[in-house]
Amino acid sequence: MLCPGGYRPSGRRKQARIMATLCKPSVSVPEHVITMEETLELAQSRHADHPNLPLALRLIENTGVRTRHIVQPIEETLKHPGFEDRNKLYEREAKARVPAVIQRALDDAELLTSDIDVIIYVSCTGFMMPSLTAWLINEMDFDSTTRQIPIAQLGCAAGGAAINRAHDFCTAYPNANALIVACEFCSLCYQPTDLGIGSLLSNGLFGDGIAAAVVRGTGGTGVRLARNGSYLIPKTEDWIAYDVRATGFHFLLDKRVPATMEPLAPALQDLAGLHGWDASDLDFYVIHAGGPRILDDLSKFLKVEPHAFRFSRATLTEYGNIASAVVLDALRRLFDEGGPEEGAKGLLAGFGPGITAEMSLGNWQIGDGA
Repeated sequence: MLCPGGYRPSGRRKQARIMATLCKPSVSVPEHVITMEETLELAQSRHADHPNLPLALRLIENTGVRTRHIVQPIEETLKHPGFEDRNKLYEREAKARVPAVIQRALDDAELLTSDIDVIIYVSCTGFMMPSLTAWLINEMDFDSTTRQIPIAQLGCAAGGAAINRAHDFCTAYPNANALIVACEFCSLCYQPTDLGIGSLLSNGLFGDGIAAAVVRGTGGTGVRLARNGSYLIPKTEDWIAYDVRATGFHFLLDKRVPATMEPLAPALQDLAGLHGWDASDLDFYVIHAGGPRILDDLSKFLKVEPHAFRFSRATLTEYGNIASAVVLDALRRLFDEGGPEEGAKGLLAGFGPGITAEMSLGNWQIGDGA
């Protein structure tokens, strides 16, 4: 028997506190690889006369990114056939690559497509209407009543936002399960005519990747989500932005962005304080790695050892900044390390345009835990 919201009634719904669990993410990166050395050589050969080339090379090298994965060979990536062709490529590659990632996430969460009540799809590197969620529901046999929440304009913060919206949904419907999907092909936003320092830096920083994870309303192993929040630094909406032109998305990055952890660290502390926790004294941290200074400054202002951000640094080193998928990949690395002890306290956070922080707190749960 179904209740009005479409969910099966259960005795668990009468419990005072039911918290959803973020299960192990599945992550995939494309097969084409570009190294730091190749990136620097390309910058030198293509922009030999650029007056700020030495600065750009130094900034790219300081990102710590050793390898990035892209959906096309680099020779094709450097071309610009037009926004229409690029967007068609985005759709084609998403449809070819996303289903397998979703299936692994469902398997890890021990659920079927029929168990999913909402799909939250995040991406800032291509556009589709209807969203890929509609295609997924048809292609992978999700129930036709599955809710769709596409999020397209939160950039790198969207990974954290997706976790928070899944938490909200499962709090409203305690027996529901949410599927999060992040699909980012940043290489399709390369603009050969953009020669500002921010653009040159982004050409050596961003990579492509897909991630998916299930938030279970009950049971499961992973982060038992307890509280979430958002914070926007006032008057910074033009610090990270897209200039949308006939040629597509032109990425704008203000030089003040790396210094944003000083005002955002107190927001993380405030959220933890509301929960009776100290953000400087937690057991694990899953943080969006926009660049090395973000992690260095957060370590400084939160008074946390740099080792605490090892999962985020590993993502940055091996994949580059894969936008909304970074948080899920960092969490996947925590799982692969074996995970912390039962009940361990943790913080997850994604940062992006706005300047916006999407934050959540949770305890590590092993097994059913219902």
